[in-house]
Amino acid sequence: MPLSMYQASVPVFIRQLGNLSTILGIAAAHAEARKIEQGVFLNARLAPDMFPLSRQVQIACDGAKGGTALLAGIEAPSHADEETSFAELQERIAKTQAFLQGVGAAQIDGSEERRVTLRRRDKETHFQGQAFLLDHVLPNFYFHLTTAYAILRHNGVEIGKRDFLGTR
Repeated sequence: MPLSMYQASVPVFIRQLGNLSTILGIAAAHAEARKIEQGVFLNARLAPDMFPLSRQVQIACDGAKGGTALLAGIEAPSHADEETSFAELQERIAKTQAFLQGVGAAQIDGSEERRVTLRRRDKETHFQGQAFLLDHVLPNFYFHLTTAYAILRHNGVEIGKRDFLGTR
C-alpha cells in the first residue's frame, strides 16, 4: 500500500512534536537541578545569526500546523510568540498537536496535486502539494527540531539520539 500524504505528515508531526516536548521536559529538569535560569537555555543559539531555542520550537510548531492547514485547505490557528518558559513552549506544542489531531486523513489525502501558495513577508511561492510537503515542509520542520535539540545538547542537557527519535 502506498504511503499517503496524511501518513507522511500529520502523524509524523504529532510524534516528533511529542519527542520535542519530552526533550524540553528533560531540559527543564536539568535547569532546575543545576539552578540555571530557564532563559539561559531559551535564549541560547548555535550561532549569533541563528534564532534562539524558543524561536526554533515556535517555528517547528508553526511549520507543522501551517503546512498541514495549507494541504488541507483550512485555516491554521494563530499563536502569539511570547513563550518565556519550558512549560509555555510545551503548552504551545500541545496546542499544535491538538490542532493536528483534529485534521483527518480525508482532508489531506489527495492533496498531492493541490496548488499551494506559501506567502511570506515579501513574496509568494507556489508548489504542488506533494512537493510542498516533501521538499519544503518536512525538511524545514526537521531543521528546526534538530536545531532545538542541538542547542540543548550543546548547552549540556543530557539528551541523545534516542530522545530525539522517541525510543528511550
